[in-house]
Amino acid sequence: MTTFRPLRLADRLAEDLKAMIHERKLEAGMRLPAERQLANELDVSRSSLREAIQKLISEKILISRRGGGTFVYDELSPWSEQSIVEPLRTLVADDPDYRYDILEARHAIEASTAWHAAMRATAADKEKLQACFDATLEFKESDNPDLAAQADVRFHLAIAEASHNVVLLQTMRGFFDLMQSSVMHSRQRMYTVPTIFTRLTEQHEEMLQAILVGDPERAGKAAKSHLGFVHSTIKNLHEDEARLARITRLPDENSL
Repeated sequence: MTTFRPLRLADRLAEDLKAMIHERKLEAGMRLPAERQLANELDVSRSSLREAIQKLISEKILISRRGGGTFVYDELSPWSEQSIVEPLRTLVADDPDYRYDILEARHAIEASTAWHAAMRATAADKEKLQACFDATLEFKESDNPDLAAQADVRFHLAIAEASHNVVLLQTMRGFFDLMQSSVMHSRQRMYTVPTIFTRLTEQHEEMLQAILVGDPERAGKAAKSHLGFVHSTIKNLHEDEARLARITRLPDENSL
C-alpha cells in the first residue's frame, strides 16, 4: 500500500512559481517580480519563498543574480551577465545618470534588431510578435503597471529574437536586466498615463506592421522614433520625481 505524502510548502510554492512563469509567459532571461511583491502575491513568508526559489534554481528553472534579482534560467545568461551586464551595472551603481547612456544605446541596438527582424522574421516569428503586441493591449489603463511593463519587454525581446542574431538578442536581454533596476519605476508609470500608453501602443504597432510586411527601413525608423519617445518620457518622469523630492525636503513655513 502506497503512503500518501503531502507536498512540502516549498514544493507547493515551487509549483506555483512555475505556473506563474507559464501564465505570465515569462521567457528565458526575464526577471521575476521583486521578492517582497512576490511573497505578497502568493501570501507566503519571504523565507518560504526563498526556499522555493532555491529549489527551482537547483532545477535550472530560475537563476539568481547578485544584486539583480531572480530570472528565468537562460543557458546563455553567464555570457550575457559577465560580458555585458556586470560592467554596466557597476557604472550605473556609481553614477545613476549612466542609465541614459543605456537608453541611448538601445536607440542603436533596437533600430538594428527591428531592421534585421523585418529582413529575417519567419512565419512563426511574426505569429509570436503579433501575440506579444496583443498582450500589451490587455493592460490598457492598467491597474498593474508591473505586468504592463513585462508585456512591453516581451514585445521588444520578440523583435530581437526575430532578428536571428544571438549577439543582438543577448545584448537586449542585458539592457533590460539593467533597466529593471535603473528605470523600472518610471517605465511602469508610463502605463498609468492614458495619453502615454496610447502613444506607446501606436509606436509598437508601427514597428510590428513594418516587420510583418518586411520593410527594414520603416522598421528601423519606427524603432528609433519609439526609443526617442521612451527616452524623453522617462527623463521627464525622473525630473518630475526629483523635483517633488526636493519640495518635500523644504522646511515647513510654520517652522521658520
